[in-house]
Amino acid sequence: MAGRTIGHLDPAFIRMMDEMKDLLRYAFRTKNELTIPISGPGSVGMETCLVNLVEPGDTVIVCQNGAFGGRMAEIVKRCGATAVLVEDPWGAPVDLDKVEAALKSHPNAKALAFVHAETSTGAQSDAAAICALGWQYGCLTIVDCVTSLGGIPVEADRWGADAIYSGSQKCLSCPPGLSPLTFSERAAEVVQKRKQPVQSWFMDLSLVMGYWGDGAQRTYHHTAPVNALYGLHESLVMLREEGLEAAWARHAQNHLALRAGLEAMGLNLLVREPHRLPQLNTVCVPDGVDEAKVRRHLLTEHGIEIGAGLGALAGRVWRIGLMGQSSTRGHVMACLDGLEVALSAQGRKVPRGQGAAAAQDALANQDPARPDTEEAAPRKAAASA
Repeated sequence: MAGRTIGHLDPAFIRMMDEMKDLLRYAFRTKNELTIPISGPGSVGMETCLVNLVEPGDTVIVCQNGAFGGRMAEIVKRCGATAVLVEDPWGAPVDLDKVEAALKSHPNAKALAFVHAETSTGAQSDAAAICALGWQYGCLTIVDCVTSLGGIPVEADRWGADAIYSGSQKCLSCPPGLSPLTFSERAAEVVQKRKQPVQSWFMDLSLVMGYWGDGAQRTYHHTAPVNALYGLHESLVMLREEGLEAAWARHAQNHLALRAGLEAMGLNLLVREPHRLPQLNTVCVPDGVDEAKVRRHLLTEHGIEIGAGLGALAGRVWRIGLMGQSSTRGHVMACLDGLEVALSAQGRKVPRGQGAAAAQDALANQDPARPDTEEAAPRKAAASA
């Protein structure tokens, strides 16, 4: 990102744009032509998908099992459409029976929107099954993969998803400010056949594609964030070098180590095991512990930042991310050691070293041939730089 800034219509930059589209197709597991990064964070990706596919008077079924399903519903309403909420408890996955009941009750629904990996809770929903319901009932499917892309399987073509968006700063380990997205042919056709112009000029994909389309002759739309795109390009190169399956396995293995350590310290995870995200671990705050003091201690004394609970979970949980290049054995051990000290400082009895020992045992029981990413990733980044 510290490289020399070149013009956003420079032939060299255009070549990089074409490379990036191919790299994103690899990450999303898709052949969709309309696969690009949007200038803006994941929330802009969310809004871009919705404002392009939803028109005034439409009905959209929105699944809400955390904070970001609620944000989807808010944008749907601002599009002049009706949002039909399918609500599930925070920490639970989207209930397929509830989704199907909503689809049956609203046969005119145009789209079905849901969060694959709910950042506020650490819960994963069955994207393949939800998308299949959308197809069965003739709905477009819009999928939030902000926290999932690069960390767990995202299979755009296999799912039959119509629109997927993500964010650069989660499992892609790139600074925030860009939102990769992909649209199916069916979704792209819906954009082209809209009855009314997209309410946002900046997010109108029929205009944006004039800039991101194929070929050297491109129509100016906006000044692309050149150096930010350098960073996303490099993060995608690193993901391809590691391999998607290897990245998914690394996130899963480090999650199991962290879980073992947390449980050995007497801490519990909010989400039931079949639906837990390996890259975002939501830990229940024990009774009598000041959760904010623990977070403050970790940050000031250990240089470790963990997230607080959002919305309905505020004050009740910690959210520990093991995302992208932060998903290493070293980070797991540092987090467990810091938590042990922070909890002990509040008078909670935590057996010395028990969490780290449990994590080490969990790692020892996994594939010993897997390279230690904590060491491999910096070498790879340095070589790429």
